Amino acid sequence: MKKVLFASTALIATASVAAADVKFSGYGRFGIGYYEDRTGDVPNFTVDQATGEVTRDGDAEVDTDNTILVSRFRLNIDGTAETDGGVEFSARVRLQADENADNGEANSAGLNGARFSVIYGGLRVDAGNVAGSFDNLANYYGNEPGLESFIGQYSGVDYSFLGYSSTGSGSNAVFFQYAVGDFAFGASYDQATVALDGVPQDADRWDISATYSFANVTAALAYGQTKANVNSASEKQSLTVLTLGAEFGDFSGTLFVADDDVVNADRNGTAYGLSLAYNLGAATTLTAAYGDGSADDDLQQYGIGVKYDLGGGASLRGGLGQEKRGDGDSRVRADFGAQFNF
Repeated sequence: MKKVLFASTALIATASVAAADVKFSGYGRFGIGYYEDRTGDVPNFTVDQATGEVTRDGDAEVDTDNTILVSRFRLNIDGTAETDGGVEFSARVRLQADENADNGEANSAGLNGARFSVIYGGLRVDAGNVAGSFDNLANYYGNEPGLESFIGQYSGVDYSFLGYSSTGSGSNAVFFQYAVGDFAFGASYDQATVALDGVPQDADRWDISATYSFANVTAALAYGQTKANVNSASEKQSLTVLTLGAEFGDFSGTLFVADDDVVNADRNGTAYGLSLAYNLGAATTLTAAYGDGSADDDLQQYGIGVKYDLGGGASLRGGLGQEKRGDGDSRVRADFGAQFNF
């Protein structure tokens, strides 16, 4: 009788697994990263001069090693189901572990907030930990050199838009996108409340986008605004972004122009940048990116990178670049290592 029960239980469990469509995907990367004049929070200790006893006294920000081991493990877990009418329901959580870039120590892995999706034809609706219109915008990120993708054409943007969180709970928001022919339209809304001197304030964020593809060129435009994290209940922040991307055989490139209006007047203004990629044969790709802004305290970044395809989803990657915020000192960044997709 026990054998019959065990066999029945195993059959039911197998049937449940077979009926569910659960997929795993992701990548791993590891290597060496260099960041000039790296600083970070580290454990701080004090010594009692009389007894010699050592005690932990919080953390302190100090100069740390410029060169560290860098790593990331990312595992996406996707569950999907489809109705008889062709409507797809799905959910995703992500397990991710990175190094602590401030001090070179390892961070523990953890699951992020869940994202739920409903897809039918050209319509997609996401809820939960979602990416908004800017995060989903075609060619917003362009070609990012380096193993860690540490150089971006968007570096002059200081507006905090709705983005997907890989390691946190993210915002509990909604994203909508509809694609028809060569056009795609998107919008997102993040409902939030903050307090200013104990008085509740509207901190909602919203954004909209439109994308048009023709031949080998894609143009995208997005606008968003919020009152979140401001010093005045009536002050708003906004961001407008225009991107262009094109492919010509082994060459591809993107252009980026944005206007952001944020609380910090030294970071208001126009952001601009570009990125390039060129395939040197079947296995090697060269990349380059430049980003800057017109504001006094914008972040400027530029650099080059190389990727060598080893086959089977594995590649060697590296980059060299420089960054500077406002009138501050320039800092060199570089990395090299391996990435494998699964």
